[in-house]
Amino acid sequence: MALKEWFNQNLQKPRRLARSKKPRAKNVAISWFKNTAVEHIARMRSLARIVEAHGLLVDMLHTRKPGYVVYEDEFQVAAEPFSDTGA
Repeated sequence: MALKEWFNQNLQKPRRLARSKKPRAKNVAISWFKNTAVEHIARMRSLARIVEAHGLLVDMLHTRKPGYVVYEDEFQVAAEPFSDTGA
């Protein structure tokens, strides 16, 4: 799949998905694209259309408060949600 290959080449895999640095810490972070990751978002929308064509629902969520940031790079943020977000 061309989209999968593009993401493999153009998006880093977060090194951590938990605030705790313990080796068995539960990974509870949610990944978000930054609003400046225009090409990544456009390609994710293409992927969403494929998923929707197979009968699955896709929603695009926006937030200014992603939570406790555990990973960040040029294009994305991974964060453990704050308890008041309901995530």
